[in-house]
Amino acid sequence: MGLSVTLSNALSGLNVNQRSLDIVSRNVANSGTPGYHRQSVALIDNFRGTSSNVRVAQIQRAYVQALETQTQRETSRMGALDVRAEFLGRLELLLGKPGDINSLDTQLANFKGALQELATSPEDFVTRADVVDRAQTMAESLNFLSRSVQGMRQEAESQIFTHVSDLNQNLELLSKINQELMDTTKIDDTRLSIMDDRDRLLAQVSELIDINVQYNDNGTINVMTKTGVGLLDGEKHSTFKFENAGSLSPTSLYDPDPALNGVGSLKLVTPANLEIDVVAHDLLTSGRISSLLDLRDNRLVTAQDQLDEIAAGLAQAMSTIDTDGTAVAAGGADGFEADLGAMLPGNSFTVKYEVGGTPETVRVVRVDDPSKLPMDSTDESGVRTIGLDFSGGIGAVATALNAALGPDVTVSNPSGDVLRIMDDGAPNNSDIHSMVVQTTATGTQDGGLGMSLFMDNTGAFTNSLDGSPQKRGFALRMMVNQDVVADNSLLVQHSTSPLTPIGDADRPNYLVDRLNSMTFRAESAAQGQGAFRLNGNVEEIVRQALNYQGNDIATTKQAHNHQGKLIQTLEMRAEDAYGVDIDKEMGKLLELQNAYAANARVMTIAQELLDRLMQAF
Repeated sequence: MGLSVTLSNALSGLNVNQRSLDIVSRNVANSGTPGYHRQSVALIDNFRGTSSNVRVAQIQRAYVQALETQTQRETSRMGALDVRAEFLGRLELLLGKPGDINSLDTQLANFKGALQELATSPEDFVTRADVVDRAQTMAESLNFLSRSVQGMRQEAESQIFTHVSDLNQNLELLSKINQELMDTTKIDDTRLSIMDDRDRLLAQVSELIDINVQYNDNGTINVMTKTGVGLLDGEKHSTFKFENAGSLSPTSLYDPDPALNGVGSLKLVTPANLEIDVVAHDLLTSGRISSLLDLRDNRLVTAQDQLDEIAAGLAQAMSTIDTDGTAVAAGGADGFEADLGAMLPGNSFTVKYEVGGTPETVRVVRVDDPSKLPMDSTDESGVRTIGLDFSGGIGAVATALNAALGPDVTVSNPSGDVLRIMDDGAPNNSDIHSMVVQTTATGTQDGGLGMSLFMDNTGAFTNSLDGSPQKRGFALRMMVNQDVVADNSLLVQHSTSPLTPIGDADRPNYLVDRLNSMTFRAESAAQGQGAFRLNGNVEEIVRQALNYQGNDIATTKQAHNHQGKLIQTLEMRAEDAYGVDIDKEMGKLLELQNAYAANARVMTIAQELLDRLMQAF
């Protein structure tokens, strides 16, 4: 091997050593830097005639695509669970656990206990005052919980706005990174640094939304949602647009119809300027934004609905008057009739009968809003609910009910506001068993034993379905009747003529009985959470609501803990695959220093030999 070849090999070795030293130094300097991928030098043999040496082929970056894909998927799930656990944890603190001193079940028990005490000592002012205090505490607690739930929905909107801004910024940066990676003139060092930035941004995006990433040979990426909608293709990227709805209330609900939508709208705008409603098309299935949408539109709405059911149950238990229909016989047929003049929107009457031996139960609700009609449904227990417009008079109600119940039952309006329901007489194919009318006591006296103790602001709560359902948001508006606050004797004296004695226990006993016996069933199931409905008396629906929310919170915490452990495992795998081991790098540094010294020694010897040769001439 000639002297020139020796010099060439030594010089090549020095270059390789210097490049390797640079990489080791970079690895050590970036040890612990989030998102940094360990780099290494790839060498190839360089043959020249009868000699060979090595040279740097490229700088490589530690990377495992399968690990990145799994990490992105699990990061999205973790982002969603982080949000849900944080919000539901706060809801748990607000609601309390069953039996806690400030929980709804404890406050209801205190109210019921005060009513029971009133039944034994109706003449005692302090006892009556305690009932009023307990009622106010119950109403104020429901008010506070409703405000808190709506505040959390508002906060979810604000966070969506912030996250959408971050998401758009990251998509724009990824678009610019794609542009840079398309430039083939960039040296390896620059490209690898850009790829680190790319993967950091992808991690941030995957925390916000669930994505699929396609990696191209030149390092560029294509990004889509899990549902297949494109977000980034080369230099072109889509943009998310969120229009905040402002202040939210219980009536502010999502609707795919922009004219009816009461919450902020989230749309995806493609490079072709096509707008897609993200919620209506279920584009997002995981990530922080998806979880915030779920909280705003489902979980927190369910919490509000359950608070409204509790408030409505309390109000109706205190104010509902049951009136049995009067038995009548005419023309060989039997049945019942009742005066419906006191029925208000939301009030109802129930008829139990049988046709051909099959028992039937029909509940007729006054609904004067034509947009809510027709209304005719049967629940799981077999009770059929029919909504009818009473504004046209009882004759129109009779006509509509005749058509709904069929030929074996005859409905008529014999006079005034009286509705009569009769069986088929001689054919004996049908029998009417009962008719019960439920109306609302809108005042405190001379309306029966029931009373309007809990008001909808200053009006009576009748559970009207006209317009926006009265129950929606009632827990926020609920208050104790100010007449009762001013004069607690109204809890006892239900009649003015003759005046009820102050020691009479009829009304307190009636209110306690209604609290125990009157049952309710939620019109709608919990949103997004299966078919669960609150069902039972007020105590039972309070307990069911607390248990439902408690189970949801417990399930979320369990999933969050499990996901956290999975993320830790992936981080450990990433550290093994990409991380910098200082000990190994220092070992490499020693090897490279020794190799550098050896090559330098060869260069020195070669220089000495050349000097001697030159001196010989």
